Amino acid sequence: MPFSITTWNINSVRLRIDQVTRFLAEHEPDVLCLQETKCPNAQFPSAAFRAHGYQHIALNGQKGYHGVAIVSRVPFADVEVKHFCDKDDSRYISVELAGTGAPGGANGRVKGMRIHNFYVPAGGDIPDPEVNPRFAHKLAFLDELMLWNEDVRPAGKPSILVGDLNVAPYETDVWNHKALLGVVSHTPVETERLEAFRQASTYVDAVRTLHPEPEKVFTWWSYRSPDWAAANKGRRLDHVWLAPSLAPALQASEISRDARGWERPSDHAPVTVTLDI
Repeated sequence: MPFSITTWNINSVRLRIDQVTRFLAEHEPDVLCLQETKCPNAQFPSAAFRAHGYQHIALNGQKGYHGVAIVSRVPFADVEVKHFCDKDDSRYISVELAGTGAPGGANGRVKGMRIHNFYVPAGGDIPDPEVNPRFAHKLAFLDELMLWNEDVRPAGKPSILVGDLNVAPYETDVWNHKALLGVVSHTPVETERLEAFRQASTYVDAVRTLHPEPEKVFTWWSYRSPDWAAANKGRRLDHVWLAPSLAPALQASEISRDARGWERPSDHAPVTVTLDI
């Protein structure tokens, strides 16, 4: 039976609730993980999600910045929030699925699955931690992930790690590898850290499994581009990683590029992975 999960940096969930509910109506993922919700928990538009069948909601939000959320058709057995780099910002939430109560979709076979939802710091514009505190924070966050990999290592129970990781790790994850080597999100100091963490934690990159290099794959297009679709100067910043035990169930992946062209869009497109479990 198919089980689908979507990750999407929505860049303000309240501002773009119409885009989110449109996506849910058209694609109907079992679980939607959002980043950059920019919304305190008490002001999250839960009613709109529940009206579309997403009764189970886990939040880690704050006013104006950051924020992550998981909305689901499947009940949660557990919710966990963690802070990184001794900062009380909202960049991580995880849930364990209870595996019952999903109408016509995922069922008991997802029971015990852990979903990790991350929003890694963007890092600012200058790729020098000595002069740019935001870039220093990003590198520290990635380093802390490496120290933490024993906790997220998908041993025993199946798990999925998703989110806006704000790193385009491979040459064909950006529109021009050579031009972007000195640009935050694609510098070697970032890409090497993220790939080291993925390998150490043993996760499988779902999108690249189905769309291996040299195919170019993008999930983000800058607002600064006057004609983003024609220029297609994108980057792959949004990721879905699977525990090795789930990799054989990988069925499909989709980047909903059309959503980037909707009215008042996020600069990120939703990324959906479907498993046959």
